[in-house]
Amino acid sequence: MGRLLRIAAVLLAGAWLAGCVAPDIPYPRLEAKYANAASRYASLPGGLRVHYRDEGPRDARTIVLVHGFAASLHAWEPWVERLKHDYRVVSLDLPGHGLTRAPDDYAPSSASNAETIDTLTRQLGVERFVLAGNSMGGAVAWSYAMAHPERLDGLVLVNAAGWPSSADAGGGPAIFKLLANPVGRLLLRNIDPRPLAARGLKQAYVDETLVNDPLLDRYVELARAPGHRALLTRRGARPAVAPETFARIQAPTLVMVGLRDEVIPPERSAAFAKVIPGSKLVTYAAGGHVPMEQMPDASARDLRAFLTALPSRNRPAH
Repeated sequence: MGRLLRIAAVLLAGAWLAGCVAPDIPYPRLEAKYANAASRYASLPGGLRVHYRDEGPRDARTIVLVHGFAASLHAWEPWVERLKHDYRVVSLDLPGHGLTRAPDDYAPSSASNAETIDTLTRQLGVERFVLAGNSMGGAVAWSYAMAHPERLDGLVLVNAAGWPSSADAGGGPAIFKLLANPVGRLLLRNIDPRPLAARGLKQAYVDETLVNDPLLDRYVELARAPGHRALLTRRGARPAVAPETFARIQAPTLVMVGLRDEVIPPERSAAFAKVIPGSKLVTYAAGGHVPMEQMPDASARDLRAFLTALPSRNRPAH
């Protein structure tokens, strides 16, 4: 390990001399640019200050949206715009992401992120809801579905992570290869993430025209929020699951997958759909890792059909 750290120190020194070390960006500056009129902040136990948006009629069915690794609630804006007139839509930035602030000793994991969702929704007075998650957020969503089945009306997994497999995804973004070793994690905490972000986003979106300067700026600048790079590179506990574990999920489930996903093999989404009782699988032949952004009309239409088919519930206004 000492040799690896010495190598990392040399690489960091080289990066500094090359002007590749990027300092943090203060939260007030980031909030001025990336918050909007719907942005709210909740103080939660453990020193969390969670950025969230809560839009739509309060007496409608509630949908909670959970983004993927290194993303933010902005990834869901295409769905929010298409759904907020008929549904209550809550989106949030997970700890270490977006505009959410977390203490330095925060331990990120699917379980801790699921508890953040549980605490926030209870604070908002939301008793039952449909939970949707993309990529890492998908793993958070199915973790929540097994921990709190009594609170979910439905579950939506969008190119979800977490299917148990010993096989490497292969060909995925370089950032995940760096995260797999301590030297790579040390580098990622200090260097400018823009080059890696550009490559990774093009793989995720498939359609490279969608990876424009504003999108790239948002990912890179939010990653440079104080403490974010340390949390993003901290390896959290992973739940021990087997394929049969997912048979425990009780909520009606919609599995959505872009078949051109270069981040998580699409067959893993198909495996979720095969094992989760009564689930429905929707595929997008031209879709990549983020179909809610790449093809928002089609994916929102499929989501709406799923929501409409759910059993109705009487919900008091909050």
